Amino acid sequence: MPVDRKKGRHRNYMGKVLKKIKVKRLIALVVVVALVVVVWRSCAGGQTNAAATDSQYLSGMVDRGDITASLSGSGTLEPADSYTVTTLTSGEILSADFEEGDVVEKDQVLYQVDSSDASSGVERAQLSLSQAQRSYERALEQQEDLNVKASTSGTVTELLVEAGDDVTAGQTLAEIRSQDTMTVEIPFLADDAAGISVGQTASVTLDSTFETLSGTVTKVSGADQVLTGGRIVRMVTIQVHNPGAVTEGTTATASVNGVSCAGSGTLGYENSATVTAPASGTVDQVFVSEGAQVGRDTALLHIDSDTVEDTVESAYRTLRDAEISLENQNDTLENYSITSPIQGTIVEKNYKAGDTLESGSNLCTIYDLSYLTVTLNIDELDISSLQVGQQVTITADALEGKSFTGSVTNVSIKGTTTGGVTSYPVTVRIDEGEGLLPGMNVDCTIVTSSAQNVLRIPAGAVDRSGRVLVKGADNGGDTTLPEGYGYKTVEVGISDGNYAQVLSGLEEGDEILYIPSASSDDFFGMPMMGGVVMAGPGM
Repeated sequence: MPVDRKKGRHRNYMGKVLKKIKVKRLIALVVVVALVVVVWRSCAGGQTNAAATDSQYLSGMVDRGDITASLSGSGTLEPADSYTVTTLTSGEILSADFEEGDVVEKDQVLYQVDSSDASSGVERAQLSLSQAQRSYERALEQQEDLNVKASTSGTVTELLVEAGDDVTAGQTLAEIRSQDTMTVEIPFLADDAAGISVGQTASVTLDSTFETLSGTVTKVSGADQVLTGGRIVRMVTIQVHNPGAVTEGTTATASVNGVSCAGSGTLGYENSATVTAPASGTVDQVFVSEGAQVGRDTALLHIDSDTVEDTVESAYRTLRDAEISLENQNDTLENYSITSPIQGTIVEKNYKAGDTLESGSNLCTIYDLSYLTVTLNIDELDISSLQVGQQVTITADALEGKSFTGSVTNVSIKGTTTGGVTSYPVTVRIDEGEGLLPGMNVDCTIVTSSAQNVLRIPAGAVDRSGRVLVKGADNGGDTTLPEGYGYKTVEVGISDGNYAQVLSGLEEGDEILYIPSASSDDFFGMPMMGGVVMAGPGM
């Protein structure tokens, strides 16, 4: 059978209206009763005897029972967390594979937006980064070259600079030679050279002294050359050990395996190098002296070059800019895949596949319904009685007859003052709330203290001086007090507004009298411990 929701809402509304009317009528009745009492007391005001005074009191008795003190408040339910998903990009939505009511996981892709332009931006940024990386590496190599090293092993035969000298790029700094080993390139007839191989022993004869040195063939040229007279020869390189007296430029002849050469050659140092400045600058350190023996890659000196340092710094900045640009482009690309920031339930979906987005659009709303919360505003006089962990009873008009249990999770110390009264927000969490939904209005009751099987009296029985009218107590001759009653000083504990706990001063069974205030619940018919209203004249 179809349900007329409009009529249902009308009935709910009328029900609330009727409840309000009943409450207003009850308040009006209470006011009338109070006025009658005031008029009656005014009429009886001339009577000063004990009987007239007794008519103002309620009687009660000290008994035992349970007292539970609590605070109440109301508020609106909210989800554990909520998030409205927005976009930083614009473009056509390619996919949106979810619907309202679906449960989604954190980081699950919700929308995929066309990202072709962003992909091109990433590719360009990658190319710029690669180029910047190469430039930076070259700049570092130039910086490393300022540590000038020997390119070969040998003796530093010349050192042309010292610390403090200014040098220019390409300037000769030092000469290095290996004088222990020398080489000579000598021509052999091509036919004879064909029978010579690398590693064979050779005899080298110095032209100046006719001294013979033992050597080793290290290379045989494969190319023919034509000497004077039309002789066809090939060049054979021979390495010899320098006994110490042979100098560069000495001429010599050689024979290999009994085969004589076709001409002479000039001896030279096998290892020699000219060290030049890699860049312009100032020599700030020299690590070797002239005549020192050095090995390959031995540090010779260091040049301080502002130009090279500036080049390195500039290359680094360019590289860092390229890295940041790529990161930004990747971040932009990621924005085209829109994911869920939390785990929760889709409660609103505003865009679908095929729609065109503008930057800043609200795409959907997600609620985390793993638990619910409600915030209560508690008066400054009561806030000290609340603490995290206290149990809370929750009811909702929308779920009549049901109650739920929650707990206090936060008691804020940031209050709000309105009209001279300060209240503090208190957060309550509800883990098990089947049927409760965000947006529902709920009432909360928080038990602040309780005591079981304790002595108790009506809450209004204790005056401001901490005294109670007790039957049989000494009245000190005060004739204005009801006959047979006097004051006792008592110590009270917790109170629930109806009853107060007696810590000392009274015993179970003591009879008491008290004058209820106009706002006393007991005065308007709330249950008392055996107490009755003492009727006055005419009542």
